[in-house]
Amino acid sequence: MENALELFASTGYHQTSISMITKKAGISKGLMYNYFSSKEDLIRQIIQKGMDEIFRYFDPDHDGILTKEEIRFFIDQMFVIMLRDSHFWKLYFMVMLQPPVFKLMEDELRKPYDLILDLLKSYFSDAGIADPEAEARILGAILDGIAFQFILDPEHFPTEKIKNKLFQMYCQ
Repeated sequence: MENALELFASTGYHQTSISMITKKAGISKGLMYNYFSSKEDLIRQIIQKGMDEIFRYFDPDHDGILTKEEIRFFIDQMFVIMLRDSHFWKLYFMVMLQPPVFKLMEDELRKPYDLILDLLKSYFSDAGIADPEAEARILGAILDGIAFQFILDPEHFPTEKIKNKLFQMYCQ
């Protein structure tokens, strides 16, 4: 999966062949097909694994109620994941920007996104925000934008300053 992730992120989904993946991984095609039924299955599982990791840090006690501490924890973990897994984020944005590829992943992406959006709307509503849905979508767009900007220029991106600004905006 790591080899496929790297290839998908650097070469693109459609340009990456099963032969390229198995060659990079040093395995036979038959062995790959023991674990994945197709290239589509492989990318789905890669995306699902990455999204599962992200969502593990959202509402960590799974009580359906977000606190400022949980928002802070989530933001902090998003930066940890962003710094550690740049290939995943490259692939994530490639998937989101290619409608035919996004269609393959839509179910895997839509359900957790809707759950996060609903919890954020409740959090902002309880905080007295006039338009909690807009605020929830703004926070999501900010996080996506941060990850995108980081991928474009990781060496010059002021990670700690940006994270601290988010803490000020959403965790005070």
